[in-house]
Amino acid sequence: MSGVFGTAYAAVYDALYGEKDYAGECALIERLFATYASAPIASVLDLGCGTGGHALPLAGRGLRVTGVDRSPAMLDRAREKAAARVAEAGGPAPDLVEGDVRALRLDRVFDAAIMMFAVLGYQHGNDDLLATLASVRRHLPPSGLFLFDVWYGPAVLGQRPEERVRTITRGDERILRTTRPDLDIRAQICRVYFHVLRIAGDRVAGEAREVHAMRFFFDRELELALAAAGFRLEALRAFPDVEREADETTWNVIGIARALP
Repeated sequence: MSGVFGTAYAAVYDALYGEKDYAGECALIERLFATYASAPIASVLDLGCGTGGHALPLAGRGLRVTGVDRSPAMLDRAREKAAARVAEAGGPAPDLVEGDVRALRLDRVFDAAIMMFAVLGYQHGNDDLLATLASVRRHLPPSGLFLFDVWYGPAVLGQRPEERVRTITRGDERILRTTRPDLDIRAQICRVYFHVLRIAGDRVAGEAREVHAMRFFFDRELELALAAAGFRLEALRAFPDVEREADETTWNVIGIARALP
């Protein structure tokens, strides 16, 4: 994950994903907790928490949340947002920790763990994937829940990623992002080339170029990897419409896994 989510990209991250329904996703996460958990969920480990899009709302709902991310720039934004929220509305804030999800050791367990916004897809090799899942398992008790969303292989191959251009207005500046994908089917990797420009008036105020390599997954692959790490895959559903089965039209799917004794 080196070279991604740097300072320049982190500075515009929340603007780029301002339309993402984090509140709705957090409500869905709590709904899945209520459906699948064997006991009430009070503590949550948010792996790859980024700028706190899920960690902050979940903490606001009364959960004890610890967020972990490898990017100091993203964590800086999360801490700023957490401080502003506490100053405005009071209440708890998540504990935010810099760390690598592949080798994390917090020496405590949580009732549940989440890995949202395709963070698992940044684990490109099988060694990285298994190390990450083992790290999750270390931080859960038997029957603890692990929720994650990923790019779904049948949909990626059926729909194919496309080039995109997006422009966002933020105050007195415009943010222009171009996205160019490069699909490697055999490796199950889509490399996404991001070019972001911040334009203030007639000048470029900032620029970021990053390449995000995203792994996509298939059902049996996930089931096998989870089992190797001590999990049972309970369900794999369309995301965010969990009432639907995952199929070639559902680019994102959410998995619900249970830690085995």
